[in-house]
Parts: sequence; C-alpha cells; structure tokens
Amino acid sequence: MATKHLLHAVEELCEAGLHVYTRALHGGRIHHSEARAVPCLVDLGLLRPDLVDLQWLRPAAPAALHDLCGVLGTDVEGPSLTVLDGLDQINSAIDRAMYDVTDEFLAVQPGGTRPPETLAEVFPRDQAILTRGCRMRTLYQHTTRHSLPVLAYFEQLEGDTEARTLDEVTDRLFVFDRTVAFIPASKDRTIALELRHPALVEYFATTFWRLWRLATPMWPQAAPQPSEGGITARQRAIAGLLVEGLTDAEMADRLGMNIRTARVHIAKLAATLGSSSRAQLGYLIGQSGLLDREP
Repeated sequence: MATKHLLHAVEELCEAGLHVYTRALHGGRIHHSEARAVPCLVDLGLLRPDLVDLQWLRPAAPAALHDLCGVLGTDVEGPSLTVLDGLDQINSAIDRAMYDVTDEFLAVQPGGTRPPETLAEVFPRDQAILTRGCRMRTLYQHTTRHSLPVLAYFEQLEGDTEARTLDEVTDRLFVFDRTVAFIPASKDRTIALELRHPALVEYFATTFWRLWRLATPMWPQAAPQPSEGGITARQRAIAGLLVEGLTDAEMADRLGMNIRTARVHIAKLAATLGSSSRAQLGYLIGQSGLLDREP
C-alpha cells in the first residue's frame, strides 16, 4: 500500500517521497503519473526528466545525493530544468514568472486566432507587467493578422507592447527577463519545461529576436498582401511546403490556418501556374523559379 504524501518543508524528503524514489531506483525510471503525488522529489532534484522520453523521470544517482538541495543540508542553486505536469502546475509557474518579471517578456504564440475568453483572462496579467514598465513582444503566425479578438486585445493594452507575424514560427515559447523560459514538452501541452539554465534561456531569447527581425509588424492592417506575378506571399509559402511534399493538413498546421483555407490557396496557386494536378503543380513551381527569388 502506497504511503500518503503529507505537506512538509521544502528541504525535507518525506516517507512517501522516499518510497517512490526507491521504486524509481529499482526500475531505472518512473512515469510522471506515478510521481505526481510527490512533487518534493522533483523539487529536490531526486527525479529528473528522461531526455529521450519526457513522459518518464529518472532518479539521480545515489552517489550524487550530496549535491542535492536539503538532502544532507548543503545549499545549491535551484534546478535548472523543472518538469511541469498538468495545466494547473504550468499556469501557476507562468503566473509566478509574470509576477516577478521586471524588464522583458517575449512570447511565441503559434496557431491562428486565439479565443476571446483566453485573451480576456490573460489581459489583466499582461497589462500589469506593462504598467510596471516592462516591454512585451509577441510573435504570431500571419493568420493571426486578421483575428479581430487579437487586434482588439492589443488595442486595449497600454504600454510598450508590439506584435509581429511570420508564416511559420517555433512552438509556444515564453521568456522572462532572460532568466527563465517555458516550452511545451508534450503534443497536447499538458507537460511543459521550466528552464533556468542561463545558456538555454539565452539560446531561446536569441532565437526569438532572430525570428523577430524577419517578421512583419501587425500594423497597418489595411495594407493588401503584395503579389508577384499574381502569387501572394501566402501562396509562395504554400508553394515551398508543397515542394517539401507536405499534405494539406500538414501545411495548414505549419501555417496556422484551417485545412479548407489551405486548399483554397493551393487551388489559386494551381490556377495561376496553369496546373491541372498535384504532381504537375510541384513541377511547375520548380520550373517557375518562384522559390529561387527573394520574397
């Protein structure tokens, strides 16, 4: 019968935690679901992510226990990588980072439009950091440019905030003051990583700013998409993905649009190039030199 986990001081290892840690040592690893009830093991660094499969945790070697906070009374810095299991734990950690940020908040938000209720929920939090004098920069995909809820959200914010868009961006990313970053660790985004290793955080911040320089400002919205030979920038992006061999669904996902919209763009591209089949379209794209020219 499993020992029940009781509240205790952060620096202590409880009986329930010792029981789970012993099982992890015997098995070589333990699933996140089994360790969820004893968060002290992750907090102490006794269980660490299996970098091959983040659904699992691996125990720290017993010989290394003297380096872990609190086990033998020694003081070390907090863990540089923390696994956040479940939306409540993820949101709580992000809320703490939002409360602590003093200078800069960088965000990558993939996908198209964001639900109005989600934007309404995060608005007070975002406005609070702007009011404190922080700057906020957000990268979206081009499909978000026409999202009325997102546009209304930015119109209401007061402070140093700016948004830009690209055809494709990285997966979701938050960076606070170049000291902590959050990235998803599962496809359904119910597991995330909180990163505090300086080299990793700096890497993600640098990646953000390189994408930022390539991105297009969200405003002015009224400007039409430029076209070259009747082919818009959006259709040019789709042409590149067609040549890569992606399916309609994969292209829609990469560009943050629904599959119906992707197929409309494919049809318009085919009509412009005079293609009558998918195979011919790929050939005509290559022959046209469309992807050889700078956008």
